[in-house]
Amino acid sequence: MDCKLRLYLALRHQINRIALLACIFLISPVQAENSPTHTMPVSERSSLVYGQSFTHNSNLYNAERRYMVALPERYHATQRQYPVFYIIDGDFQFRHVSAAVNNLARVGKIPPMIVVGIALQGQADYIKSTTWAAEDNPEYGGAALLQSYLAQELIPLINQQFRTSGNNALAGYSLGGLFTLYSMMQQNTPFNAYLAMSPSIWFDNYSSNALFTQYLKQKQQDKSKLPPLFLSVANEQGMGVVEMVDAINPIASELVANQQWRWQFQQFPDENHYTTAMPALLDALAFLSPQYFIDLDELVKLPKYADVFDLFAAKQQTWAGFQLEWLQAYTFAKYVFISKQEGQIDQLLKDAKQQLPASYTELCIGLAKVFIYKQQADKAQQILLSAKTEGELSADWQQQMSLSYVALGNKDAALKAHQRALFLAKSQGLESWEWWELAP
Repeated sequence: MDCKLRLYLALRHQINRIALLACIFLISPVQAENSPTHTMPVSERSSLVYGQSFTHNSNLYNAERRYMVALPERYHATQRQYPVFYIIDGDFQFRHVSAAVNNLARVGKIPPMIVVGIALQGQADYIKSTTWAAEDNPEYGGAALLQSYLAQELIPLINQQFRTSGNNALAGYSLGGLFTLYSMMQQNTPFNAYLAMSPSIWFDNYSSNALFTQYLKQKQQDKSKLPPLFLSVANEQGMGVVEMVDAINPIASELVANQQWRWQFQQFPDENHYTTAMPALLDALAFLSPQYFIDLDELVKLPKYADVFDLFAAKQQTWAGFQLEWLQAYTFAKYVFISKQEGQIDQLLKDAKQQLPASYTELCIGLAKVFIYKQQADKAQQILLSAKTEGELSADWQQQMSLSYVALGNKDAALKAHQRALFLAKSQGLESWEWWELAP
């Protein structure tokens, strides 16, 4: 956070404390005497954990550094590898960023991602680590060290600890957004997508304008393909973002026309420097995986499932790739019936196994749900068994097997599959909403 934001939050915290104390001391003795003497029984409580904080010794900083990690909801339920979303200024940004990624992935708008908050050790470290040397001011100048730390220490550590796909996005806000652009311009940078939200282009007398323009010209000359960039600004005077966009627009247009670059500039005129973080983040995440989820009204425009498979396959070329998540699989299954292609299900499964192998089990589960609903439990079970090897380790797969057994009158097998589903859900740490979906 910048100094102004730190001051604003400190003042707001102090005002809230004063207001709370005032409410406490304004309670009269009469009110206290008339208060009920009995108390409600204390219910059991447990913590809801959405991420973890880690520390490690950095050789480059010669000090202990911190980072935060939030894993996808089904991380422990599969052996899937995930893209990683790195956010600068993790102490301030991590909680709402990880929540946004979790929610958008749950509803299928973006792929599941590992979120890593890059913690900085206070205001002085934040300012120094996100800037380069300027005007002989010792307060600035640590960007190269932070870049080396991320490339040589933090990212290898994350890759060692977790199942990562090799796709790394870097996001930053304000001075963090400035560093995001700086990182994009470095050789051998470890990131391949960038989200710069309200970057502080004003720093160093707007020198980023010339630096970034030269970077784009060099890429154009080399005929290199640039990584995706999302750039945003709120109703902010003096940030320099609009001026930068004006400066790079001519060459950026040529790069886009030559299919060398995908980028987006988004303005938020109704937001200020403090309120723009969340709306900008939501648009930035959608930018990373454009139209990741395809709703039913769009699918039904395609008369053949083969056309849908082609669409899914094309999306595999986007930054984070593409797999059928639970909601997309279920939506596709409904499409199969609405478009009256359920008679081709055997051929559909053969094609899916060949064209969408990583999505096959999820697709079978989605299809089984609809076949069970249509009272065709025998067909649902046949479909599920075609994905048995991977499916047996899925709580959702076991639950659909249980429901199909119920429909077929095999209560013992239904109970066994249901108990297995509950065991898997618990051992894999599935979210509470998935647990209750299993009807424990």
